[in-house]
Amino acid sequence: MIYRIAADLVVLIHLAFIFFVLFGALAALRWPRVLWLHFPAATWGALIEFQGWICPLTPWENRLRTLGGQAGYAGGFIEHYILPLLYPAGLTRTVQLTLGAVVVVVNGLLYALVWLKWRRAMSR
Repeated sequence: MIYRIAADLVVLIHLAFIFFVLFGALAALRWPRVLWLHFPAATWGALIEFQGWICPLTPWENRLRTLGGQAGYAGGFIEHYILPLLYPAGLTRTVQLTLGAVVVVVNGLLYALVWLKWRRAMSR
C-alpha cells in the first residue's frame, strides 16, 4: 500500500514539475529569484522532449508501482498520463518535438513579460 501511495506522490510531483516548467516564469513576475530555479527546469523539460529522453521520475514511479503489486507502464509520463487526455493515439516523435517547442515558446513569451516588467521598474 505504501508503494502505491509513493508512486501516486511521484505522479503528483511530476505533474507539478511539468506545470512549473510551462508556467514557472509567471511566478518570476512576483518573485524574480524564481528564475534561478525555473530556467534550468524549463531547459530540462525542453531537452527531455527534444531528445526523446524519459524523465527519471518515470522509472522511479514504475518501480514503486511494481513494488506495490501494480503493473508499470512502457513509455514516459506524458505518453501515459497526459497524451491520453489530449490525443487518442500514442506518442510520436512529432508530438514530442511539438511539446518541446511549446515549452520554449510559452517560456519565451513569459520571459519577455518578466523582462518588460523589470525594464519598466528600472526606468522609474
